[in-house]
Amino acid sequence: MVWLWKDHTSYKEAAQITQLASVIRPHYLSKIGGTYSSEWWWSKILHCRNVAKDVFDAAESWVEICDWIPAVLTGELLPRNLKRSICAAGHKAIFNKSWRGLPDREFLDELSPGLGALREKLYDKAYTADHRAGMLSIKWAKGLGLSPSVAIAVGAFDAHMGAVGAGIAPGTLVKIIGTSTCDIMIHPQDETLRDIPGVCGIVDGSVIGGYYGIEAGQSGVGDIFLWFVNSLVPERYGKTQEEKFTNLQKAAAGFKPGESGLLALDWNNGNRTILVDVRLSGMLIGQTLHTQPHEIYRALLEATGFGALTIIERIEEYGVPVKEVINCGGLALKNGLMMQIYADVTGRPMKISRSEQTPALGAAVFAAVAAGSKAGGYDSVAEAQKAMVGIGREYLPVEENHRIYKKLYALYRQMHDAYGTKEWSGRMFNIMKDLLDIRDEVRRSRG
Repeated sequence: MVWLWKDHTSYKEAAQITQLASVIRPHYLSKIGGTYSSEWWWSKILHCRNVAKDVFDAAESWVEICDWIPAVLTGELLPRNLKRSICAAGHKAIFNKSWRGLPDREFLDELSPGLGALREKLYDKAYTADHRAGMLSIKWAKGLGLSPSVAIAVGAFDAHMGAVGAGIAPGTLVKIIGTSTCDIMIHPQDETLRDIPGVCGIVDGSVIGGYYGIEAGQSGVGDIFLWFVNSLVPERYGKTQEEKFTNLQKAAAGFKPGESGLLALDWNNGNRTILVDVRLSGMLIGQTLHTQPHEIYRALLEATGFGALTIIERIEEYGVPVKEVINCGGLALKNGLMMQIYADVTGRPMKISRSEQTPALGAAVFAAVAAGSKAGGYDSVAEAQKAMVGIGREYLPVEENHRIYKKLYALYRQMHDAYGTKEWSGRMFNIMKDLLDIRDEVRRSRG
């Protein structure tokens, strides 16, 4: 039985975990940004126990899919024998060597009486992705036409593999952009790294061994655009989904930043970073009787850019400099307007990975390291990256556009804090009229 990450029905359980940990195990929260998520391991397990106890009682174990696929390929399917990924364990299951693995039994029993018994059926070790999970089984070797001497590396999440396939290094932020986004950075183990409130996790070895992996992201990006096109865009933009996207993009590209007078919040699927609140929702402000669908589409693109900048600022605020940004994934390759908007919003060049399949390439990098140089592979991830990874196109920021986006971003952050934080107690009477002032300024500059 498979449970998708983006099912947020376990939000109450996630809040329960956060509340209990804040009282009796605050160190559990320190490495996951301060808030446990409904997208993660324990909240889903607890939700299953609450709503389908028969399923929970019948389950022998719980396994992340990035651990299950290597197990299938190697033929080692006994849950206790699987080589679990530190990427999955650290970012989702509150696994950390400093507290000897998974959350302790006392904490789990306090969370839900009897839940602690599950801990003994799970695991106490986790591995970086450059380790071997095993060799390709005879069954799969025959089915794939490969040799059983093929090495199978330990798994990791697609985004973390994608970061490696895009060329991640210290100071590089890799944005994996698709239905949602994951933002990944690494930081050397021998350098000080402060806890970063609101990120999805800081995990030793989750991206590359010898480095802390830092994960953040946005719960909805491509999914927001898809919802808009499928639900609200009229047929005058095209009959097919592809035609609508193409024509929206052409029309939206004819507008300058701020010209539509619109501003959106990118929370249609909640906020993953930095607010960590799945019950937040999207918003569009500034529409009039003259507002057109392509203007709304551009505002949604811009909103995801503002969300991306919010993450960059939070990471840098806590001492991790972002020296370059590399983007990968389908949207990064296909949506040039979005990439230019991101460059203009952030005031930073947006580099695009040369590979169209960076998670697969990252997996190949780890496979080559797991195989080793004697088998024709490589002895380190950095060596494999140097041989296999590269940059394609680059989008440079336009200074005039960035100047306008700085004004719009200030209004975005005002809305972000007003609707997303308990601490904000200001007023918002200015937002609609400020948007109109920016709109009029841009229109005058066009003559």
